[in-house]
Amino acid sequence: MAEKVGFIGLGIMGRPMAENLVKAGYDLVVHNRTREKAEDFASKTGAQAAKSPKEVAQNSEIIITMLPDSPDVEQVVSGEDGVLEGLGEGSLLVDMSTISPVVTEELARKVEEKGASMLDAPVSGGDVGAQQGTLSIMVGGSKEDFERARPLFDVMGGTVNHVGPTGAGQVTKAANQIVVALTIEAVSEALVLGAKGGVAPEKILDVLSGGLAGNKVMEVKREKFLSHTFDPGFRSELHHKDLGIALAAGREYGIALPVTAIVDQMLLAMQKKGWGGEDHSALLRVIEDLSQYEIG
Repeated sequence: MAEKVGFIGLGIMGRPMAENLVKAGYDLVVHNRTREKAEDFASKTGAQAAKSPKEVAQNSEIIITMLPDSPDVEQVVSGEDGVLEGLGEGSLLVDMSTISPVVTEELARKVEEKGASMLDAPVSGGDVGAQQGTLSIMVGGSKEDFERARPLFDVMGGTVNHVGPTGAGQVTKAANQIVVALTIEAVSEALVLGAKGGVAPEKILDVLSGGLAGNKVMEVKREKFLSHTFDPGFRSELHHKDLGIALAAGREYGIALPVTAIVDQMLLAMQKKGWGGEDHSALLRVIEDLSQYEIG
């Protein structure tokens, strides 16, 4: 018999992930900071809406959190009426948010004190991957806990890897976010250069996709680049947060991340221009702004 699953955080990523679990036959207890979102989800899927993270934990054996940042996860897990207050012995907390590895390790210790265990399992793939159940999931924690949660991961993701002990998932996600951000920035430079030189932007993407420069960013973000419609699959302000995590880890480990720091500042500039709520592919607008030239 499948374990009862709790899901906290029904945003752009969390809702489709939870929907896929319901479609796979899991009985969900859900909670969201905006209560109306949880009630709407429950009414459309048959899930149970809980009034608090504590109530989710009391009624679940595996609890998944999918939240924006470290303070949000800390509040939901260890705050008033949080997961820790309702966590039973033998329960498993799976945090699929992207947060600080340091915060992950602190929360894992608190969870263990309750006789439960925790996995950090951040994801990559954006809203499209969440909707299609093709996310890349990188998991830190014990192998035993990973295998316990594996059936859930297989519903939500297409690529699932156990990458090491507690915190390893978050470190791997930081590395992922570096590559994604720098790739978006590089594609943006290429598009503005090529378009200014007289080549149609769609032709640039077609040609680059067929050679060594080919990458997933050009496939997934193609229409956003070409249409300049930057409705968020993943908000640029959240990617700025993620690069902050990567830079902090680099400082802690003594690793130089020079280009990451530059793109981090570009993402900050986007927020100052009021573009923080746009998709991270809107980094294109920064290059256009610096160049005083818009493609297309």
